[in-house]
Amino acid sequence: MVPLAPNPTKVMLYIAEREALGCRLGIEQIVVNTLKGRHREPEHLARNPFGTLPVLELDDGSYLIESLVIMEYLEERFAADSLMGSDPQQRAMARDLERVVELRIALPMGGYVHAKKSPLGLPPDPALAQSIEDKLQAPLNHLESLLSDGRNLLLGDRPSLADCTLASALQFLRFIQADLIGDRPKLRAWDERYRQRPAAKAVLKW
Repeated sequence: MVPLAPNPTKVMLYIAEREALGCRLGIEQIVVNTLKGRHREPEHLARNPFGTLPVLELDDGSYLIESLVIMEYLEERFAADSLMGSDPQQRAMARDLERVVELRIALPMGGYVHAKKSPLGLPPDPALAQSIEDKLQAPLNHLESLLSDGRNLLLGDRPSLADCTLASALQFLRFIQADLIGDRPKLRAWDERYRQRPAAKAVLKW
């Protein structure tokens, strides 16, 4: 894990939320510092040849290397206090919103960070950053609309995969002191509420 990059951060949030609900996953979390290039060292490449994070080592010594798959595996292996719900419709809705947040918001926000002030030292690209910001408006409006019914979190009163994914993306923005929430009071209130959760306080650094 590394406490900055969005993908490992959302898995760290997921684990913290599950444990806050009373589920003991028994996962040892190990930091691999990407800013120091540790993800390119042979020890990590043996776990994941793409050099990305997160990675979950399974009991038989094999590895899962995609964040959503890691969370879904833990949902299935430890069914108590699930973040995805217990029936097919609840689980489908949880997956659907997580995909909306990941593909339409979190991934573009990651691109925005690198276009504005990349932690990896990539050159700024103001035109790309503006294009991404423009495309983010519709999905951010969608979340504002979802929250208009007074729900506490993105899918109701319990944390979801989507909450973890969005919170990790917003932390990446805060790392470069950026704010793309705009004039969306319900989404901004969600952000403030979520960051006060014990799981968020234990994981988020910015």
